[in-house]
Amino acid sequence: MGLFKRFVSQTRKPEGVLGKIMLRGMNSGHAKVADWGMGHLKGISPEEILEIGCGGGRNAGKLLRRYPKSSVTAVDYSELSVAKAAEHNKNAIEEGRCNVQQANAVSLPFEDERFNLATAFETIYFWPGLERCFAEVARVLKPGGTFLIVNEANGSDAASQKYEKIIDGMKTYSPQQIESALKSAGFREVVTYRCDSKPWITVTAKK
Repeated sequence: MGLFKRFVSQTRKPEGVLGKIMLRGMNSGHAKVADWGMGHLKGISPEEILEIGCGGGRNAGKLLRRYPKSSVTAVDYSELSVAKAAEHNKNAIEEGRCNVQQANAVSLPFEDERFNLATAFETIYFWPGLERCFAEVARVLKPGGTFLIVNEANGSDAASQKYEKIIDGMKTYSPQQIESALKSAGFREVVTYRCDSKPWITVTAKK
């Protein structure tokens, strides 16, 4: 495997030295699309937030600042990501507002109907079956809870198609595919927002 492929494959599950470099880049490189996506959260004041696929932890910190009365549970299946996210949110963890732990989207280790908001930034590309994972998210959301998905790729842009061929296990989805999987998993009020100048998409759904 060439160095470039080994490096970009770290987006799936950061490990080792290359994974550490990737995580540093994720926190800065995904900031604009993440903030754009969060801007579509309207009229909610969540107390319990679940950040799935937390990467380097930047978005968990942003959610804590956006909702100062909330607590955030951030999960990732990469041990390296968990360590980096915990380091990034050290103060919030010490204050009892943040918890970071290892977990997989296909089997979330939480009780039913715990969270008011669940988020997934730049991560569903690697989930093992959208409908199955979306149903798991629905399980841990309270009735009326919100699920926010933010992607840089809309499934048809050239860049996403290129990386899909390079990175094993990566799958980009169209808004229609995401919406269909959400509805099949029991979500309602599914709305997709598109960026005018980039292939970014944000999808919100209610349980």
